[in-house]
Amino acid sequence: MTTLKIGDNAPNFEAKDQAGNTIKLEDYKGKKLVVFFYPKASTPGCTAEACNLRDNYETFQAQGYEILGVSADSAKRQQNFINKHELPFPLLADEDKSVINAFGVWGPKKFMGKEYDGIHRTTFVIDENGVLTDVIAKVKTKAHAEQILG
Repeated sequence: MTTLKIGDNAPNFEAKDQAGNTIKLEDYKGKKLVVFFYPKASTPGCTAEACNLRDNYETFQAQGYEILGVSADSAKRQQNFINKHELPFPLLADEDKSVINAFGVWGPKKFMGKEYDGIHRTTFVIDENGVLTDVIAKVKTKAHAEQILG
C-alpha cells in the first residue's frame, strides 16, 4: 500500500496516455488534479468508477480539477475504454509501472483466495502546487466523485 500521505509532494511522473501523448505532473502546475489508479480497463469495478467520474466531470471542471486515470493497460486497451464509455479525461498506459510504483500502489492482493501482485485502487488529489490534499484508499466505485468532492 502507498506510503504517501496528505501534505506530501506528489511524485513527479511522466508517461504516455492512450493517444501516445506524454503527460507529466508539471503539465498540471497551477491546477488541481485527481489521479485515480485502477486495476484493469473495462472490468466492472473500474468501469463503474470511471463512469462515475465521467458523469460528474463538469462539476470537477467547475471546481478547477483535471482528472487523470492510470493503469498498466496498453494504450490500445485504454483507448477502447475511453471510446466505449465516452470518457472525457486521459488514461495513462503505464505498462512499465513507473507511475504506479512512484505512487506506491502496486503490491500483493487477494482475490477469491488467490494471492497475486496488482494495482491497489487508490486515488490521489493534488493541489495547484503539487501537494497531496487527499489520499483515498477505500474507493467507492459507484460514488467516487462524492468521496473526492465531498
